Amino acid sequence: MITSIFSKSKPINFLIVFFISLLALLYAIFKLDETGFSFLHILKLGLVFLLCYSSILLLDFIVSKNFLSQKSYYEILLFSLFLLTTPQIFLNKDIVLANFFILLALRRIVSLRTQKGLEKKLFDAAFLIGLASLIYFWAILFFPFIFVALLFYSDNQFKDWITPFLGLLTVFLLAVSYSIIVNNDFFSALNFQPEVSFDISNYNSGRSITTITTVLSFGLWSSLFYLRDIKKKMKTFRPSYKVVFAASVIATLIIILSPNKNGSEFLFLFAPISIIITNYIETIEEKWFKELFLLALIVIPFVLLVL
Repeated sequence: MITSIFSKSKPINFLIVFFISLLALLYAIFKLDETGFSFLHILKLGLVFLLCYSSILLLDFIVSKNFLSQKSYYEILLFSLFLLTTPQIFLNKDIVLANFFILLALRRIVSLRTQKGLEKKLFDAAFLIGLASLIYFWAILFFPFIFVALLFYSDNQFKDWITPFLGLLTVFLLAVSYSIIVNNDFFSALNFQPEVSFDISNYNSGRSITTITTVLSFGLWSSLFYLRDIKKKMKTFRPSYKVVFAASVIATLIIILSPNKNGSEFLFLFAPISIIITNYIETIEEKWFKELFLLALIVIPFVLLVL
């Protein structure tokens, strides 16, 4: 029953996802937010929520446009459920905005498979990643991701390998220009703060441990089948599946390096891991096991609300 709801496109799918995301926002406001209520603060949280929900819609567009699933909609459900496991994300607008830019870049990178407008897509992807890194420095790790994608998609023309650097250079020049005009210096708008922390003491809570265990255990298990089944996909789409897995690896690296480990950094992982788990769910033949697998992913976030 649960799987049948999201196995096809229905308006109720997006309505369910909207309310799950809204529940995560409300939990963040009433349980985690210590700022206090004010019109401007509530407005800011509302904009962050819209950005998160737009990220879900963008994920759906990326998946459907590039045939990254069997036209099911589990990935948007999973993304919203992951938001429910880490509602503190709504209190970190920088990561939410940076992740949105990364998803826009991922959209351009995955679309390289069409071999149309390569230079424009490569420039756009690098430009968007550059913008994301101005907001959250470690998002810059997605820049080498462009060249990983080029190995899968491009015929190795020299101009294709140069174009991403031009996109990144454009962001640098715009940031320097802004600094000169607004702050009368050169580099204040640049986020050159490569801080690293391996302190995981913030994860030492029942909620955090359960969240990390859920994401990693379900993600790793699904990844084994995901990698195994890539060779079964149509040759045209195999690079796209490899790109998604590469994105999950980079997102994991960002989590490891993140200087402030409060759970919000997991947002970068949610989109690629949702696609990976979705693909695994679609391969499960036993209906009872598919229902049980998805039910566990649904129940755990709601249980965490009372922890």
